[in-house]
Amino acid sequence: MFSEPQTVTIATVAKPLPRVSFGDRKGIFEDTLGNRLSISHTFGRRNRDIVRLDVTKTAEDPLLDGVSKQYSMSVQLLIDVPPVGFTAQQKVDVAKAVADFCTSATLLKVVGGES
Repeated sequence: MFSEPQTVTIATVAKPLPRVSFGDRKGIFEDTLGNRLSISHTFGRRNRDIVRLDVTKTAEDPLLDGVSKQYSMSVQLLIDVPPVGFTAQQKVDVAKAVADFCTSATLLKVVGGES
């Protein structure tokens, strides 16, 4: 079980997220602003480990002057493997390779629509 709170840092701002829920294969950490980190696992023909961060913010509606609206986005890391064939360390190595690939420069290209 992950310790509490979990902290995510967005643009140098640390956001502590206290645990709000846990189950057999899922933990949810959320602040009062609606920012949420969830960690879940499913096991079957394919085993899946998912780390998901949902972030909300209030910003001005570009179509209506003086009107603010709540917006949200999410980012996920999905590790999908067969039940056998990969060691835990091999799974970590591949996931880390993806995380290391996602530099700021690379992500700017991705969100800019490059492929």
